[in-house]
Amino acid sequence: MTDATDDDSTPWPAPRANPELVGHGAAEAAFLKAHASSRLAHAWLIAGPRGIGKATFAFRCARALLASALDSPAGSLAVPADHPVFHRVAAASHANLRTIERGRDPKTGRPRDQIVADSVRALQPFFGQTAGEEANEGGGPGWRIAVIDGAEEMNPTAANALLKLLEEPPARGLILLVSHAPGRLLPTLRSRCRALTLRPLVERQIEAMLTARFPALANDDERRRMLARLGDGSVGRALGLAASGGDAFRELFDIIARLPALDHAVLHTLGDRLARPNNQADYHAVAETLVWWLARMIRANAVGAPPAEVVGGETAVIERLAHACPLDRWVKVWDKIVDLFGRADQLNLDRKQVLLSAFATLAQAARGQPTARRAA
Repeated sequence: MTDATDDDSTPWPAPRANPELVGHGAAEAAFLKAHASSRLAHAWLIAGPRGIGKATFAFRCARALLASALDSPAGSLAVPADHPVFHRVAAASHANLRTIERGRDPKTGRPRDQIVADSVRALQPFFGQTAGEEANEGGGPGWRIAVIDGAEEMNPTAANALLKLLEEPPARGLILLVSHAPGRLLPTLRSRCRALTLRPLVERQIEAMLTARFPALANDDERRRMLARLGDGSVGRALGLAASGGDAFRELFDIIARLPALDHAVLHTLGDRLARPNNQADYHAVAETLVWWLARMIRANAVGAPPAEVVGGETAVIERLAHACPLDRWVKVWDKIVDLFGRADQLNLDRKQVLLSAFATLAQAARGQPTARRAA
């Protein structure tokens, strides 16, 4: 689950249009303090796990500067949802704000798998324009701000183009890099940014947001708690699972709990459903949940302490599978399944066959058999 979503069918707003930010008061305080000192860094690296609100925080910072909210004595990052700047940022129509994402290939119309150099190079003329072409609210000199969402997805040429820009930072310019994998960025890029790491949310905060977005969960303690724990600190993940029905884990756990045995009838029924053209979201929910649970089992095995159960009986299953084969072999299984789902998306492979292959790999490991080598 990513920080952003442009799907209008989801029950929560995209980061640029989201007025709410929960659990990141320390990050807000750090940004406010930097601004108050008149030494606001020209580039910030906003890092942390997926789905915890990094992009929402970045747009919150951008709105506050563009609306001159920080220039008042009671400076705050909050900008009311009925403010003109809020509307323009939400509509991606503010002249002093640019957002860089992977986007789509103009020739094929398909989503790109990386941020390309031309997107980053376009920031040079953007920052080179007269600051304040669209003055900030309140009549102050205008800021020019760029949000690079998914900064780790820049290809090498794009990363070098950004590095060149940061070597001579623009006056009244601010670049906010949002990343869930900052280690993949060039060290020279990281060194030119003020790092700000956002922490995973706690379970009660996720439960509160689930209830706010899905009122029916207020009277379903068991399901709300399950979704919060599946979120694992990521409200975006928890909300996404709730939107897709939230039952993916129950289905998966019923299958996992029987390993190394496989109920092929159940697996084929699940595979047929996920292979339908209109079930792509459910397929991704199942794939991401399976990968997440494997990582959860591996961590529990590594530290020797099981986490709080998502559903009853989970601890016993984790302990049984952890003893089925060595830890390093489970890591290889996780890596193989991550690669399998990744290639399935890239090559548009049959979803049902991908699911069957993933569980065949799990069953093999649960029997204590070596994992087959991945094809080169």
